[in-house]
Amino acid sequence: MPSLKDLKNRIGSVKSTQKITSAMKMVAAAKLRKAQDQAIASRPYTSLMDNIVSKISSKTSGNSIELLSGKPDNKTHLLVVFSADRGLCGGFNGSITRAVRSEVKKLQQDGINVKLLMVGKKSADSLNRDYGNLFIERIDGKSAKPNFTDSEILARKIIDLFENGEFGVCKVIFNKFVSAITQEVTFKSLVPADVKPIETDGDENGSIYEFEPSEEEILNDLLPRNLATQLFSSQIESTASELAARMTAMDNATRNAGEMIDKLTLQYNRTRQAVITSELIEIISGAEAL
Repeated sequence: MPSLKDLKNRIGSVKSTQKITSAMKMVAAAKLRKAQDQAIASRPYTSLMDNIVSKISSKTSGNSIELLSGKPDNKTHLLVVFSADRGLCGGFNGSITRAVRSEVKKLQQDGINVKLLMVGKKSADSLNRDYGNLFIERIDGKSAKPNFTDSEILARKIIDLFENGEFGVCKVIFNKFVSAITQEVTFKSLVPADVKPIETDGDENGSIYEFEPSEEEILNDLLPRNLATQLFSSQIESTASELAARMTAMDNATRNAGEMIDKLTLQYNRTRQAVITSELIEIISGAEAL
């Protein structure tokens, strides 16, 4: 049985932990509001960019534009993985890591070579032991502060690798923000571009569009911009998901610490009462002996 001093020290330790988790929860909640607004505000722009690429690509065969069609003969896939640089965010990093492991195993079983471009420290550290030889680069310290300039630089690196024949298909893996308690692991194709079939409304049937310059020239300029936009959107969604997961995890930790304090306090009181009772019995027994 632990002594009263041990129980008192443990209660003090848990209270200190509770203060830390409560503070982390409030910080994450304050940052989440801004990140959530940014993620929601970016979705219409990203969606419109997808629609523009889809509409223009529907007017051309796209065979001459490799970013639109990819390189089917190249049996190497590049996975761009977004995770967090910090822990204490529940299953956020674990879900990404499991998804990457599953995807790599699936592709390798199909005879496809895999390369990984890791953005964020935690998943990179978890995957380094088994798949460190597949890393072409790891970028740390960028997960908490999404920046479009960084996304443009990353997009340029991916395009350079693609043009040098390093891979034929590229996908991005990230956690999409759904709500404060729900984040969804999402796969999105970057190369070839994720082109969706366009459904024309009744008023647009029979409309004829003429492009100046040509569709190919527009796509050659637009697709690198679209790649940077998709990467930036993925980073924003990942950041909002990380903050939401951390807020929820710290809220759970704070409540668990409170429950532990209550149990330890009850145990402390019972132990203290037992010690007092034992001392009284000894005093009474000694008095009766005299």
